[in-house]
Amino acid sequence: MDKQNVPETNLPAGHLPQYPSAAFQGPPGNTGYPGPQAGYPGPQDGLPGPQAGYPGPQAGFPGPQAGYSVPPADYPGAGPGGFAAHQQPVYNQPGRPAGIPWMPTPPPPSNCPPGLEYLSQIDQILIHQQIELLEVLTGFETNNKYEIKNSFGQRIYFAKEDTDCCTRYCCGASRPFNLKILDNIGQEVITMQRPLRCSSCCFPCCLQELEVHAPPGVPIGYVTQIWHPCLPKFTVQNERREDVLKIIGPCLVCSCCADIDFEVKSLDERNVVGKITKQWGGFVREAYTDADNFGIQFPLDLDVKVKATMLGACFLIDFMFFETSGRNE
Repeated sequence: MDKQNVPETNLPAGHLPQYPSAAFQGPPGNTGYPGPQAGYPGPQDGLPGPQAGYPGPQAGFPGPQAGYSVPPADYPGAGPGGFAAHQQPVYNQPGRPAGIPWMPTPPPPSNCPPGLEYLSQIDQILIHQQIELLEVLTGFETNNKYEIKNSFGQRIYFAKEDTDCCTRYCCGASRPFNLKILDNIGQEVITMQRPLRCSSCCFPCCLQELEVHAPPGVPIGYVTQIWHPCLPKFTVQNERREDVLKIIGPCLVCSCCADIDFEVKSLDERNVVGKITKQWGGFVREAYTDADNFGIQFPLDLDVKVKATMLGACFLIDFMFFETSGRNE
């Protein structure tokens, strides 16, 4: 290489290199090196320059600009986890029970009613009825309340009955009711309506029925009782009143120290695709309260509308067979 074309690099001590002038011609298309930008600190007198390979802190580096808003702590992108894919479950929503996290909202699938996107990600639901102290002490029936959770114990919904005290006192477990299902922000996403029907198996013309709406006012499914002299049987129907599944319970809907299964079967009753289980709650809970625990299992790829209707079937089964406690019998 011709030494005449190599620029001089041996500078005296304390001499700072200068930026080349704008007239310096670099590669084709280059308009020259830009000078120092406004607000960018230049070399400081008396301070050592950066060491080779070490990008140390720059003196005078500008901090946050005036008017720049710092993201809040609960911003989805805050923290090392990234953005919305790493959202943390929500705790302690206003008006909702505290202490247990809510399930994060998954992305809604296509043709999914608002609020039912939670059901698209799960194949199991746990339902825990809350114990009412007034009901335990006095025996007076109060509105039922339920916590609905996934298999990880995260809340999906909160359900509460809406009936007047006269209806609860006069009709007991056979009472008609409106059951409201609320999501994690307290918005009503599902409504379940049970009309007044006779509970005797001797009157097949007046069988039990429950209608499921999501959102409220839009029917998405029905649960209808099938008359049978021995077995509790139900049909799960879609919004067009077409039969989708059947639910068949045991001949004796009672058991000590054991769970009670209601099998969910195909229409020909040959294949079991899921089940609704009334879980044994212990001697004290079973004897002195009517607060029951249930579990529902269904295929993961089942239509979310059918899943919501099966949730309604669980509540209907609870009222028909397990709402009366041993204390009140």
